[in-house]
Amino acid sequence: MSEQTISRVAPVGVALAGGPRFRILPPLSLYIHVPWCVRKCPYCDFNSHEARGDVPEAAYVDALIADLESALPLVWGRKFYTIFFGGGTPSLLSAAAIERLLSAVRARVPLATDAEVTLEANPGTFEAERFAAYRAAGVNRLSIGIQSFDPRFLKALGRIHDDKQAEHAIEIARAHFENFNLDLMYALPGQMLGDVRSDLRRALAFSPPHLSLYHLTIEPNTYFHRFPPTVPDDDAAAEMQAVIESTLSAAGYEHYETSAYARHGRRSRHNLNYWTFGDYLGIGAGAHSKLSFPDRVARQARFRQPREYMEKASAGAAIQTGGEITEREIAFEFMMNALRLSDGFALTLFEERAGIPLTAALKALDEAERRGLIARDHQRVQPTELGRRFLNDLLQLFLP
Repeated sequence: MSEQTISRVAPVGVALAGGPRFRILPPLSLYIHVPWCVRKCPYCDFNSHEARGDVPEAAYVDALIADLESALPLVWGRKFYTIFFGGGTPSLLSAAAIERLLSAVRARVPLATDAEVTLEANPGTFEAERFAAYRAAGVNRLSIGIQSFDPRFLKALGRIHDDKQAEHAIEIARAHFENFNLDLMYALPGQMLGDVRSDLRRALAFSPPHLSLYHLTIEPNTYFHRFPPTVPDDDAAAEMQAVIESTLSAAGYEHYETSAYARHGRRSRHNLNYWTFGDYLGIGAGAHSKLSFPDRVARQARFRQPREYMEKASAGAAIQTGGEITEREIAFEFMMNALRLSDGFALTLFEERAGIPLTAALKALDEAERRGLIARDHQRVQPTELGRRFLNDLLQLFLP
């Protein structure tokens, strides 16, 4: 599971009608995809590939830099506020490769002086010297894929680390990073409520600034989809979710998004940009982009296979598909992100970030309020407890 699980490519539609829609363009983030991992997890449906032999690090960084350069006309003059290295397992890349890449980014685009730079890492790839060098290169936040501290569940999830390696990785992270996230999962095969409490207790012993708690879902095109494990039923999973919420609330964490919990001031700025419908440029194999212009919003998707991506990116042709998005698609995409936030969104944000009037979503908002899935006034729209519990039902009301 990855902290970076926010956006999917929307259907390609037609250009927005009616001329310029944005007075101020949304904030912009950079997502860098590293497609290799040591072993493909049975639940993973991301664009990740087992590294068979050495990762072609130098060639891949060359391709990423070429991809960024080709994209510069689309983002010229715009500042990047966050960078996120996602995967796969970005910590398979050396600190020298990360430093070279960050130097290339700084040389080509304006970067906010306080930019949040996150790197995903798995405990099986942790070495103290390497992570000290990541910090020196400019990475200032880690997202660590713990998933569980119980060896039984780590084995069931196909993870390459054990509980001791997980704890060792967190100790290394704490020594070099003030800001880090721990990914955990629940509703795992054979998991009981006491097991969830145990994972929470062991995680909280390290006082992480941020925690992500993901319900295991069986996704198409995964090993678990072909060979489904026996997992806790919906009632048991809901009870686990309730224990997670109450335990983390008592420990001082804000439940600010469906799966995200943070200490005060430690919310994920990169993911918040997704959830508030900011813009992002994605480079790397299979990476997605959403970019706003004064008169339109565009989507892009890069070639997925690493070798093909490197060839195409090096030739300045990394984009496999792209197009502009219709008003109805934009309304759905905005709600799909913003309604994951516990606080919902300010009404003014919709027009500011979506570039269309709120009337485009008014009928669906009326129905959502009638069903008790949202609460709203003249300033905000916020999912109710019922809406948060049945988020998919709420989002379906906005489908184009």
